[in-house]
Amino acid sequence: MKQLTWLITGCSSGFGEAFVHEILARGDRVIATGRNASERLKHLEGTGAAILEIDVTASQAELDSKVKEALEIYYGIDVLVNNAGYFELGLLEEVRQMNTNLFGPMNMTKAILPYFRQRKEGKLVFIGSVNGFQGATASGPYTASKFALEELSSFGIQSIIFEPGGFQTKLLSSSKVESAGTAQDEYQQFFAVVQEAIQSRNGWQPGNIQKGVQRMVDVIRSEGYAAGRPLPKRLPLGSESLNIIKEKCFEILRICNDWEDLIVSTDSEEVPGKKRKFDGAL
Repeated sequence: MKQLTWLITGCSSGFGEAFVHEILARGDRVIATGRNASERLKHLEGTGAAILEIDVTASQAELDSKVKEALEIYYGIDVLVNNAGYFELGLLEEVRQMNTNLFGPMNMTKAILPYFRQRKEGKLVFIGSVNGFQGATASGPYTASKFALEELSSFGIQSIIFEPGGFQTKLLSSSKVESAGTAQDEYQQFFAVVQEAIQSRNGWQPGNIQKGVQRMVDVIRSEGYAAGRPLPKRLPLGSESLNIIKEKCFEILRICNDWEDLIVSTDSEEVPGKKRKFDGAL
């Protein structure tokens, strides 16, 4: 396979940092990005990766300019990995997490799409979450923003959403979980219990981050575990994610089977023979 150039957001730690090391080990080129890059990405300067300051919550005009700057480093980009994100605990109406987890990837994708369209090739990678299938209590913003990334996969360019379960990253560490708190007195006790439960889970996640990144790179490069397989639209990562998604699929299938008579009874009788073939789009 030819040498690829990867543009990765959120490289200060976790999946982003692991991506940098794994991709360079495969002989590809990396443009590692993040906020306050001179400080937060300093540990990557000796790896061989190009370092670029990008805040995914910046304006579209600024992101367009940054992507153009990135394109000039190695005279092209083959893969965009939308990895930047964080976990904010709070009630949906009280937090702004969507700016990073949803609008950041949307705007980064918009910035690079003209180049991908001109080349008629390119790969968009979104690091989603199994929470897109089963939201955790008080994590509505994380769930909604990750699940909405599904809508970005229909550009005619190859794209995939990876859906990890719990992995040994710093996502749930006290320094990484941002709290919106709650101004509503009736929720404060409930909120404190949820916060304690989430913190107690940190350190017990079953996923190995190095293995997870190795498999994701395999999939994008069509090698290793993914050799000879077509790129799926979405792919769970880890046994936790697999079990949650399987359970949810079985639950939905049971509902469809148990309520099929009621479900189909709502079809119009005025257009017989014009059943729409479901193609996955809403």
